Amino acid sequence: MEPRIKREAPSITTDLRSDTVQVPSVIRNCSGIRIFGKRIKSLIFTTDIAIILNNDADAVIAVYPFTPHPAVIQSIANVSTIPILSGVGGGTTQGKRSANISLFSEAQGSLAVVVNAPTPIDTIRQIEETVDIPIVCTIVTEYMDIQERLDAGVDILNVSGGKDTAYIVSRIRENFPDVPIIATGGPTDETILDVINAGANAISWTPPSNGELFRRKMDKYRNKERERYMQEHQGMTIEEVEDLEEQED
Repeated sequence: MEPRIKREAPSITTDLRSDTVQVPSVIRNCSGIRIFGKRIKSLIFTTDIAIILNNDADAVIAVYPFTPHPAVIQSIANVSTIPILSGVGGGTTQGKRSANISLFSEAQGSLAVVVNAPTPIDTIRQIEETVDIPIVCTIVTEYMDIQERLDAGVDILNVSGGKDTAYIVSRIRENFPDVPIIATGGPTDETILDVINAGANAISWTPPSNGELFRRKMDKYRNKERERYMQEHQGMTIEEVEDLEEQED
């Protein structure tokens, strides 16, 4: 029997979609997490509607530093073409309100709900009793009680420990070899690989801000205009053209 040849998947795009925000390709090295049959490796960490509509990640992790609101969840659900993991509080917002927002998230098609690190165990239990989608719990330090959260109904851990993320993931993996782990990958391919090698199954990645994306596009437009001008003036810059015109005068 001849060995199977692995081929690269064909890629199709258009000029209008050429500026899509692309997650780092190194994320493909992780195993991914299957949620209801959908394999999730990369999660883009944003609530920016325009970025959510123009990216190549496997899913959106929509968590933000305000009280979760149904209008935000609905707005994201209306535009996203990829699965959404919706933030439902757990810090200031707790108890029945978090459970109700979780139910609304499920009704809007969210693939999972995400609770913050301070979420009380009773709130996790209420959410677990209310919805039929996975609960993702954010882990920010190695001192958090993982087993207690898993026993309450947490299905997936979301490790966000800053520079200590890889270390926290490795400690969790030692004691919980089978628990699904999402983790922040950091700013470089090297930091992402460190987190994957530590045991993360999926990576959340923060895209450039809208302002940074605009800066890049403006730089592109400026360079294009400069090149056009120089082509029309025998390779001379505008300063060189002005100097030549002064000499001729």
